Amino acid sequence: MRFPQGAEWLIILVLILLLFGAKRLPDAARGLGRSLRILKSETKGLHDEDENKDKVEGSAQEQLPPSNPPAADATPAAEPAQPTEAAQPDSSKPQT
Repeated sequence: MRFPQGAEWLIILVLILLLFGAKRLPDAARGLGRSLRILKSETKGLHDEDENKDKVEGSAQEQLPPSNPPAADATPAAEPAQPTEAAQPDSSKPQT
């Protein structure tokens, strides 16, 4: 598929003019321009926010001493679950 050229653009513009009308086109273009401006400012804000976050994290890492990972031997092994008293029958009550 190729990109529209010369006369094809003219036909597309005439169709848009017929569909939307001459009065609504400037308003639509103005709204589209505002939307694009808002989108651009929001993406710039997100980009600046990420840069500031990276700078803060980088300076915090420079101030903290490097941490040593815990030794694998220091981790206690999981013990098997002990039965609770509620699970055991009460020997002081007579059973029927």
